[in-house]
This record gives sequence, structure tokens and C-alpha cells, in this order.
Amino acid sequence: MSLTVRILIALILGLGSGIALTEWGGGWDGDVVALAQPIGKAWLGGLQMPLIPLIFALLVTGITQAATSARTNGMAGRAIALFALLLTAAASVAALIGPLMLHIWPVPAGAVGALTGAEAVSEVPDVRPSAEWLLGFIPVNPLRSASEGQVVAVVLFALIFGFAVTRIAADRRAMLTGFFQALADALLVVVGWVLWLAPLGVFALALVAGARSGLATAGALLHYIGFIVIICIAVTLLVYPLVVLAGRCGPGRFLRASLPAQAIAFSTQSSIASLPAMIQACDGPLEVRETTRSIVLPLAISLFRITSPPANLGVALYVAAMNGVALGPAQLIMGVAVAAIVSLAAVGLPSQITFFTTTGPICLAMGVPVEALPLLLAVETVPDIFRTVGNVTADVATARIVDQAGSTEA
Repeated sequence: MSLTVRILIALILGLGSGIALTEWGGGWDGDVVALAQPIGKAWLGGLQMPLIPLIFALLVTGITQAATSARTNGMAGRAIALFALLLTAAASVAALIGPLMLHIWPVPAGAVGALTGAEAVSEVPDVRPSAEWLLGFIPVNPLRSASEGQVVAVVLFALIFGFAVTRIAADRRAMLTGFFQALADALLVVVGWVLWLAPLGVFALALVAGARSGLATAGALLHYIGFIVIICIAVTLLVYPLVVLAGRCGPGRFLRASLPAQAIAFSTQSSIASLPAMIQACDGPLEVRETTRSIVLPLAISLFRITSPPANLGVALYVAAMNGVALGPAQLIMGVAVAAIVSLAAVGLPSQITFFTTTGPICLAMGVPVEALPLLLAVETVPDIFRTVGNVTADVATARIVDQAGSTEA
């Protein structure tokens, strides 16, 4: 039984047990909640423990690999530049439509208590762009920034350090890259241990939520699923006019070519499993040169997940709305930047880990509470389907766009 299934079962059992205790517990519900709450909080703390160093190590290795590929291969460089542009644009889409959706279709009343067992934030600090505010992001002391959870400063230092690593001698670069890769591997082992206990942690958190809010928890989770799915679908639909304009490909032609890969992505939730169908689409209807697709598609699967920044930013927006945190333009811009950058930290990791390594930093950077993330992870299976379909669609589209750009230059 996969970890995702076990987490989902734990969520259902926890909610059911909490509701049952409230209805028929005979006064035992308070004692059980008092026991379960510290267990859930302890598990959440263990999950947050390796987050900052893991993000740093993954970003350094990801940036080093991407920069090296871009420097050694011109087509790879163009593809990576396109990836960076589209990741930022996709996150911007979520920043624009997410607040509007939540205004039209607001979070259900009582959702914060349902998903976190806490009260909504009553007072939120006003974050406005200023010289002092901008200077606060400069990592004067990276170790202190890491210890205080200043994610933006840590991400900025990781970017600078990662690009600096690409400028040193090859043997020393290999040593540093190997060190950070080993550090990331060790931290992933720690995360794996914590995730092994995920069913227990999610059960405890869900039991508390069910006991305090009853069926309101299920309503909040369904609302969240719909919100994230709509964001993923919106970003995926925007890929079509992009490939028409930049890839000079008719919409019907692209739709027919990408449909088999999309079907595989929908059923398997795996971009790698969809690779043969993506290759077939490029070699057949889209007429992408073999030299292009042999470079762009592997890079896209490794580095480019177009739905990751918007969906992860959508999670932060939802949790912010749920907690009554008012986000201004400055926080939204920061969220877009962090969402686009930390998507590199999702390279080759299981979805249970990437959910925390990509959404956690965005929430922390925007000043959004993270207590609801474990329960949202438990229902991530449905949004993950639409994430994967969008990623595969964009992978095929970028292969066509890069190939057309190359043929124009030729």
C-alpha cells in the first residue's frame, strides 16, 4: 500500500473518529483531543525540522546542474531560459486569479478551525515595499537567517551560492556539488523517517479537526481540492495559445498530438511514464526534430513542472484566506518569486516530499501559517492528477517552441 493511500486512510479514520467522539464519546472527546493534539504537533515539527537545509542543498545542486547544462549546450540554455520564464508566468497566473476566485468563491466559514483547530489571525502586519523591507532580504548572516526561518534570505543565498559554484574549477565544483547532493540525500532519509509516521500524524491532526469541527472539515477539503484543480486547469489551458503563437502550431493539431500523453499522465500521475507518448507526439504530428526533443524533453521532465509554482502558490493563498491573512501586492510578488525558484527543489523527489519542500517555503516567505499543510497533503492525490496533465502538456509544447526557435535561427 502506497504512502499516499495510507495517509488518505488515516485522514478518513481520523475525521471519522473525531466526529464519533464528539457525537457519542460520552465526555471522553476532550481527553482524547488533549492526547492527540501534541502528537500531531510533534509530527508537524519533525517535518519542518529538515526543511530549510534541504531546500538549500536541493537548490544549490539544481541550479548548478541547470547552469552547467545551459553553458555547455546552446539549445539546453534556450530551453532552460524558456522554463524559467514560463514558471514565473504560471505563478503569476495563480497570483492574479487565486485571490479573485477566493473572493467569488470564498473559503467555507469555520475552515480554519476545521483544518488546523486554531482561530483565524485577527491582526496581520502590513507589508509594504520600502528600502528597509528590501534590505531585510539580503542574507547578511545566512546561518542566522536559516535558524530564524527567513526563507527568502535563504533562497536568495542559495541562488547566489549555486551560480558561484558554477564559476569555480571543475574538480572543486564536483566536490561541492557532491557534498550538497550527499547532504540532500541524508536529509531526505530524515524526511523519509518522518513521512513513515505520516499516517499517525495525519490521524492525530484529523481526529482533532473532526472533534472540533465535524463535517465542516470535509467541506473545507473539497473546496480546497476544487480551488487547486481550477488553477491547474487554467494554467494548462493557457499553454494552447502559447504553442499556437510561439510554436506556430494549430490548436487542433497540438490537441490531437498531446492527447495520448495527457491520457497517460491522467492515469499514472507520472511525467516519466508519459515520456514515450511525448516522444511519439514530437516525432509525429508536431514534427519536432530529433535533436531538439532528445534535449528538451529530458530537461523538461527534470526541471520544468509548469503547474508546480501556481498550484503551490495556490495552496499558500488558500491557507492565507482560511486564516484571514490579508496578502498585499508585495507578498504576492514574493510568493511568485519563491514559488518559481523552489520548483527546482522538486527535481526527482516523491510527491509527498515535494509538497512540503515547495509549499512550505512559500507559506513561510509570505507569513502564512503551515499547520494545515499535513491535512491538505492527504487529499493531494486529486490535484496531483491535474498537475501532471498540465506538466506533460507544457513539456510537449516547449519542445515544439524551442524547435521552431531553432529552425528560425537556422
